[in-house]
Amino acid sequence: MTVLDETFTLSNGVKIPKLGFGTWLIDNDKVVEPVKVALDAGYRHIDTAQAYGNEKGVGSALRESSVLREDIFVTTKLAAEIKSYDEAVAAIDQSLADLGLDYVDMMIIHAPQPWADFRNGEHYFEGNLAAWQALEEAYDAGKIKAIGVSNFEQVDLDNILQNGRIKPAVNQILAHVSNTPFDLIKYCQDNDVLVEAYSPVAHGEILHNPELQKMADNYGVSVAQLCLQYCLQLGMLPLPKAETPSHIISNTELAFTISDNDMVTLKQVDHIDNYGESDSFPVYDKTDK
Repeated sequence: MTVLDETFTLSNGVKIPKLGFGTWLIDNDKVVEPVKVALDAGYRHIDTAQAYGNEKGVGSALRESSVLREDIFVTTKLAAEIKSYDEAVAAIDQSLADLGLDYVDMMIIHAPQPWADFRNGEHYFEGNLAAWQALEEAYDAGKIKAIGVSNFEQVDLDNILQNGRIKPAVNQILAHVSNTPFDLIKYCQDNDVLVEAYSPVAHGEILHNPELQKMADNYGVSVAQLCLQYCLQLGMLPLPKAETPSHIISNTELAFTISDNDMVTLKQVDHIDNYGESDSFPVYDKTDK
């Protein structure tokens, strides 16, 4: 049994594969092959989003794959700019049409704020509840098997927990060695909200850390594998993104356990200085607002 055979159970009883395949920054015309390679490698959890602009390509890959639809967990995300009920209803149906699916396994609000206003102080409580209502109704209708959020801080999560009808199944957040929001992770887990870790290798920038390379060598694994296992041992679901077949496959080879002492060390790794070419994306902005 490998990590590809293991699942978490969401708060509504739905099972979700413990390792997901991320598709951020893979263009629509290039995403088909990586998704098919991932499925051939044993991934059964594919993560996309309206904002990625590649739902149609992901849908094509699903149809071209020999893996049965019911064996694949498909997640997509409601665009962060959508903060009204009517817009959310239309966007949910548009995602289903673009993916070419009768249902998605999970749909989540991509961020509590539109990207242009990300972390600027406004929490859009009313708009998020309106979008959440649309997701709840789509869930009731069987269009979505589980609903959740992404990039939500505790106050944003509380808005849904206290005022929504259905509890968020997940909170997908930036989490990796050197940037692990332990308080938020604990709060989510205490409320039975699974934490999904996007950019679990810091968009590739953490791979150059000599301290991590030395530790990875001790386990006979790559730095990427070390970082993914770190997320798993913290009870998170990592979502690595890769386009090279060898990387796609190696990210699944996690048959080792990080020692307690090494986990303590990893939790204390200094924050990386930047995220390379992606440093300007709102989710990576390190300035206080």
